[in-house]
Amino acid sequence: MAFHDALQVAAAIAARAPSSHNCQPWGVGWATDAATRRTAAALLAAGEPGGRAAVSPGGGSAGTAAGAPDGRLGGTRDGTPDRAPDGTPDGASAGSGRVPSRRSEYLVLALDRARELTALPAHATEMLLSCGSHGEILARALAAQGWRADGVRLLGPGATGGAPPFGGDRWPRAWEPLCLLRLSPAPAPPGDLAALRETVGARHTNRGPYRPEAIDPGVLARLASSATESALLRAQQAPGAPVAVRHLVGAPERAALAELVARHGGRDFAHRAAWRETHAYIRRDEAEAARAGDGFTLGQLFGELSPPRRLGMRAALAPATMRLLRHAGYDRFLARQLAAAVRRSPAAVALCFDGSDGSDGSGRPGNPAGPGDFGGFGGRTPDAGSVLRAGAALAGYWLAATRAGLVLHPVSVLLQHEDVRDACERRLALPGRALFLSRLGYAVTAFPSSHRRSPSHALRRV
Repeated sequence: MAFHDALQVAAAIAARAPSSHNCQPWGVGWATDAATRRTAAALLAAGEPGGRAAVSPGGGSAGTAAGAPDGRLGGTRDGTPDRAPDGTPDGASAGSGRVPSRRSEYLVLALDRARELTALPAHATEMLLSCGSHGEILARALAAQGWRADGVRLLGPGATGGAPPFGGDRWPRAWEPLCLLRLSPAPAPPGDLAALRETVGARHTNRGPYRPEAIDPGVLARLASSATESALLRAQQAPGAPVAVRHLVGAPERAALAELVARHGGRDFAHRAAWRETHAYIRRDEAEAARAGDGFTLGQLFGELSPPRRLGMRAALAPATMRLLRHAGYDRFLARQLAAAVRRSPAAVALCFDGSDGSDGSGRPGNPAGPGDFGGFGGRTPDAGSVLRAGAALAGYWLAATRAGLVLHPVSVLLQHEDVRDACERRLALPGRALFLSRLGYAVTAFPSSHRRSPSHALRRV
């Protein structure tokens, strides 16, 4: 399949990747301009063992890529068919009498700063996890269409020389480049794309009750191994903190987790800036959610609600009301409700940076971050490259859980405040710094999936 067509199909699938508050903070640039392709090739070569220093980017001022005026995929300004940089129509295929280009293509995975959550420092990590999950699903969807990632470089502030990184004025100002991928033609097993599309479509957060039945240990073992099977970073050879999967299945462990949620879960609602940001993503109804293409409805948060209860919940969750209800302990009441759901769940899962080497996987002195480190966030926070890898591992885990008929409900509040995170890691004896914590089980009732923005909003030719 021509890369243009494969990319659009893959982007539509990857648009359903998980993200905090369903904010979808990712962007993907396709290097089509000749200068941009040279920059991408040089950066990738510089990141390989023995690679030379990267050339100065130069932006991509030499020539412009065909496409919409703002660089989105879809068509040229004058309405003529899209063409690949070598002049071949992007939609050409063997059936059209033209042979698609067999050379490599380059994609840049970016964080869209205009869409990120910022109320808490921990949101920076959550945004990178979201971008890594999106990139992983995108890479899997492209591989299923015959375009496999065979080169990856994690990018940092100095990697592009301080100039506009790719494509000059076609590169959105709010996008921060995270990862560069080279994709080359490769055989694709039949049926992979349909299976991936079905699994990604079925994957979503389920905040309802779970059946009490235990999860087979063999299933849990397969889920743990799935976190190491990353299509996005398979070709990336730089060292990084490995991701460990810890399942909490014993009654004492689950009771300890529920106690932590009951004690600290109210912070989600009591922190003014964080709750104001969260509330901004709660949509009034399905119609508003469909128009926005992000966030979630009350039904996606609490399940099916009667009209009177929906009105009551909307009023109670408003930031001004929440500030008043805090004095009556409403935040603690909501925390106890979540704790009860955790206690009744048959399992929980934590994804952590593996500290089996004696470190905590945090990138602190004594555990130097490898080439994936591009600044990090300081202190105990892991380097951004490792978090991006962890996001890819999270996508692999969640898709495997979906195939096994399981659902997840993240319990992020325990990881969003350093003192609570430390207490959680100690109390649950986690193997390293926790990045993701979630309920795990078989759903009693189906929860509706959330809406997504059009994939074209996150795609640019550069």
